[in-house]
This record gives sequence, structure tokens and C-alpha cells, in this order.
Amino acid sequence: MTTLLELREYIKSFYVKYEIYITYLWKFLLSLIALTMIGNKIGYQTGLTKLPILLMASLLCSIMPGNFMVLLCSGFILAHLYKLSLQCAGIALILFLLMFLLYFRFSPKDTLAVMLTPMFFYLNVPYVMPIALGLMSTPTSIISMTFGVIVSYMVNYISGNATGLTASDMQETALQFQSIVSDLLNNKQMWITIVAFAITLAVVYVIRRMSVDHSWTIAIIVGAFVNIICLLIGDLLYTTGLSFAAVILQTAISVLLLMVLQFFAFNLDYTRIEVVQFEDDEYYYYVKAVPKVSVTRPAPKVKKINQANSSRDYRGRDRGE
Repeated sequence: MTTLLELREYIKSFYVKYEIYITYLWKFLLSLIALTMIGNKIGYQTGLTKLPILLMASLLCSIMPGNFMVLLCSGFILAHLYKLSLQCAGIALILFLLMFLLYFRFSPKDTLAVMLTPMFFYLNVPYVMPIALGLMSTPTSIISMTFGVIVSYMVNYISGNATGLTASDMQETALQFQSIVSDLLNNKQMWITIVAFAITLAVVYVIRRMSVDHSWTIAIIVGAFVNIICLLIGDLLYTTGLSFAAVILQTAISVLLLMVLQFFAFNLDYTRIEVVQFEDDEYYYYVKAVPKVSVTRPAPKVKKINQANSSRDYRGRDRGE
């Protein structure tokens, strides 16, 4: 355990020292992974799936504000869908316009929530997001997370029905547009997922703000159970077709990942709790202080060489002794 704590302290100090460069690097990598996933899922515009284009776009994202990543990824999705059909691009454009109006109004700093939600769906561990956002963010992140879920289901629907989404005349285009909108709005699994994620985020947020020991651990475990229960109830009521073996397995993997997050972000020593009380003219205060678990990095060992012995040794060598 001490080794892990020393490693954590080293990583934190390294990040603080090189924060500006690491920020550029993670923005570059996040953009590159997101654009690669988009190309793998709906790569109809083959020119946008080439590595030089992806690298240049990711490099641009690394030096621009965080929200530029969201705009660029939306642009890539629209370009791919336009290559497939005009109606798909039109639906995505309407969704993105609505998303940007609400996103920039209520949660403009939730770039990671918008980006990571579809990415975790792609990686089949989507249940990380509601619990992680409940731990690290505020309930306003529900908006960003919701649009991330909708984008994920929209892209999955279009990629799974691509062969039937091309129309030859205006009448067929209008009918397909109406069909796509109807199918998305009537997707019970998507809406139940949104509701389950929102409830989970809110429950985790409330628990982790409580003044109880091991609040983050309790929030992670309770959040995982709340998410499973909400999905189970939704499936029983509306028959969404969710595989609960997959849900439980993905939730277990998510819990493990979140424990790693807790280790780096909220690792407290509950054996050294201190309770302080003081007062002023108007209030009497009771403060509970819980110290963070930390270790001092070992100082480098310097081996000293006795100068007298060293000089005698060299003189002996010169005389051939």
C-alpha cells in the first residue's frame, strides 16, 4: 500500500510540474480516440478516417478550448452522416443544435461528460459515467450526460440501419426522416437509460456530500445498485431487451474503475478524524476534519566517499602497492 501511495504522490507532483504540457497531451489523445471511434462506427466519409486528418484535427483540439472538441466531433459526425443520407444529417444537426443551446446554457464546462459518455458506451462500460459525474461534478451534468446517451443511441441506430436509410426521391426522404425520428423517440431502452443515469447521478451526488465516513465508497456501491435496480424496473415495465448479465458485469467493471478514481481523488484516513468547535458573535461551529492519506516521497540516497581514504587509495595505486 505504501508503494501505491508513493506512486500516487509522484504522479501528482509530476502532473503539477508539467500541467500545461499534460493538458495539451490529454486533449490531443482524447480527441484522437473520439474521432477514431466515430470513424470506426460511422466512417462513411472515408477521407475523414485517414490518420493524417485525424492527427491534424486532434492537434488543433489540443491547443483550442475544451468545448472545441465537442464542436469538432459533432462536425465529423455530421459529415459522415451527410455522406450516408441527407435526412440522417438533418436529424443529427437538429439534435446538436438543441444540445448546444442547453449545454452552453447550463453546463458549459462539462466537456468531458459530453465526450466520455458516448466513448464509454462504445467501450461497453457506460455505467461509469453517472457514478463518476455524481462524485466529481454537480446535478447539472445530467444535461450533458443525457445528450451523450442520445448521441450514442442515435449513432448505433444509424450504423445498424444504414442500408435502409438511403432514399432516391423527396417523398422517400420525408418518410425516412419521419421514421428515424419516430424510432429514436420511441426507443424505450434509451429513455430508461437516461432516467436511470439521472437518478443514479443524483443519489451518488447526495451521498458523497454527506458527512459520513467512507462517503465516496458508499456512494459508488449504492450508485451501482441504484443503477441496476432502475434498469431492472424499467425493463420489467417496458420490456427494453437489456441483458442483465451484461449489465451486472459492466457495472462490476465500472465499480473497479471508480475505486481507482477514488484512490487518486478522495483517499482519506478515517483513523485520524478530528472534531473542532469554535464560535463567533452569531454562530457556534462544529467542524469535522478528515486528513488525506499521504506519504512523503523518500529522499534520494547519496553515498558519501571518505576523501582521505580515497586519496590514500589513489596514492597506493600510483606506487604500485
